[in-house]
Order: sequence, then C-alpha cells, then structure tokens
Amino acid sequence: MGLDRIINMVLRRLIGRAVNAGVNAGLNAMSGRGKGAAAERAAPTAGRTAAEEAERVRVRELRQARRARRAEREKARQDHPDRQG
Repeated sequence: MGLDRIINMVLRRLIGRAVNAGVNAGLNAMSGRGKGAAAERAAPTAGRTAAEEAERVRVRELRQARRARRAEREKARQDHPDRQG
C-alpha cells in the first residue's frame, strides 16, 4: 500500500470526525443544549425581579412550615395511636 493511500485514509478519518463534531455542535446550538442553555439553568434567578424572587422565597418558607407542622402532627399521632386528630 502506497504512502499516499495511507495519508488519504488518515485524512479522510480526521475530516470525517471534524465534520461530525461541527454538525453536532450546530445541532446542539439550535436545540438549546449548548453552553448557553446550561448557563441559564445554572442561574435560575437570572430572569426574575427582586419582588418575584422574594415571593418565591416567602412561598417556599410557608410550604416548609406546613410540612413541619404536618410532620409534628403525624409524630403526635404515632406517639398516641388512640388519638385520631
């Protein structure tokens, strides 16, 4: 096998990989799976105002308090099985 054929085979493989990588990068960019979308997911508060974020924190705290009260009631029921409420 001549040296020119070996070089052509290697170059064909390298060019094929480069083309595939370019196509994959283009499809990821078009579908939003590129680095830009990952950065948006990493900073979820980027599009919210301070008031919206404060409301989310308030609602989260209310839910946590409800869960804590519910857990306390459930624990009290388990401590006193004859008690239903």
